[in-house]
Amino acid sequence: MSNYKLLTPGPLTTTEAVKREMLKDRCTWDDDYKNVTQVIRKQLLKLAQVDEPDYTTVLMQGSGSFVVESVLTTAIGENDKVLILTNGAYGERIVEMAKVLKLQHVVYSVPYDEQPSSLEVQAFLERDASITHIAIVHCETTTGILNPIKEIGEVVHSFDKTFIVDAMSSFGGVPMDLSSLHIDFCISSANKCIQGVPGFGFVIANTRALEKCKGQARSVALDLYNQWEVMKQDGKWRFTSPTHVVAAFAKALEELIEEGGIHARYKRYAYNNHLLRSRLSELGLKAYISEELQSPIITTFLFPHKEFSFEHFYQEMKKAGFVIYPGKLTDVDTFRVGNIGDIHEDDMLALCEVIENYMVVKNNEN
Repeated sequence: MSNYKLLTPGPLTTTEAVKREMLKDRCTWDDDYKNVTQVIRKQLLKLAQVDEPDYTTVLMQGSGSFVVESVLTTAIGENDKVLILTNGAYGERIVEMAKVLKLQHVVYSVPYDEQPSSLEVQAFLERDASITHIAIVHCETTTGILNPIKEIGEVVHSFDKTFIVDAMSSFGGVPMDLSSLHIDFCISSANKCIQGVPGFGFVIANTRALEKCKGQARSVALDLYNQWEVMKQDGKWRFTSPTHVVAAFAKALEELIEEGGIHARYKRYAYNNHLLRSRLSELGLKAYISEELQSPIITTFLFPHKEFSFEHFYQEMKKAGFVIYPGKLTDVDTFRVGNIGDIHEDDMLALCEVIENYMVVKNNEN
């Protein structure tokens, strides 16, 4: 395959240094490798602006959805009930998991271009005292909307409930203080804003909340508590870990720190997003999400007209060296462009020029 710029929400464009880390073979039982795991766990706590022993980090094999399911199956017991907030496909996936796991649950759903309301969450909790957990997606990459976890977290905390946040596409790219946000389980993945490659995810958990989960998991491989019990000893994973991916992630963390940390990365991503939205707006490509609700992670654009062919557009972008994302909406025709990864101003300017030339040609044909 050619070396495209991946303008996607992950997997994304990584640096050459991150790729090079995967050229060495490592042993899962080796002390040097286990030390890498322990260093990663500590660095993630620092990025989350929390400390041991109040919080701890657990790494888990698999894609982001594997890790979300590991939290659901481990943290929510038979007598618990979870309120799931949805405004996109990934919130709906949490609902699907809850059904398969036979978790007691209730759903608060809003349209894809709207944020859930903290007042409505409060109303749910006032009406139903049996709710013990609240789950939400922070950045819903279905559209690129950023949900108000601060306001919702304050409500959750006031009712003394457990707060689960799928920060898959936001952690590492959006500043977050887990303690002040009252997050008990923060879930993310190696191949998102920290700019590693796919293969594992991680959970930054309130230690007291995690300690309550012993024996609750409905899965052997996805038992987050048991994974933590083994990993916290010396960095050993319970089952075979993705050694090459872990090494790449360690390098990606180094690069994040060298860039200036999460605030610097957020600034770059936000600039990418602003540049993209403003330039494409001039071409008549309207963003689906209003600017005040837009995350810096991924941007959804409406088709400019009924005759617009995404497949043709996609192939022309690919010929120019850019891979974009199809839309994930059922009621509106859209496409998406990621703003994260090793993508900088020159890349975004080049993309906008390619899109502009494409639009000029198509308009002349019509």
